[in-house]
Amino acid sequence: MPKSDGRLVWNHSTHLPGLIPILERLTQEPGIQTITPAVLGSVKSNSPHLKLKVSVPIRGGFKLIARKGKTVQEVFILTSLSQEELEGAIAKILN
Repeated sequence: MPKSDGRLVWNHSTHLPGLIPILERLTQEPGIQTITPAVLGSVKSNSPHLKLKVSVPIRGGFKLIARKGKTVQEVFILTSLSQEELEGAIAKILN
């Protein structure tokens, strides 16, 4: 399988614990161009394990929501993958 030329953009100093290694592995997936972690926020409910969910389509890709504990972070992915293909790639990396 050819190596993807995906890249991870570091534009924030803080990220969800454990998120960056997963995003780095996701950049290796064919069809992934750019991954940009964005805004961190807080939520009331508690998610004990890191979860990544495809949220909404954006121009050229998708917005993901990453959650762990009571923290949530938006992640923008520019990709040629469909939503189903992206969800499959994420599931493969998380398992």
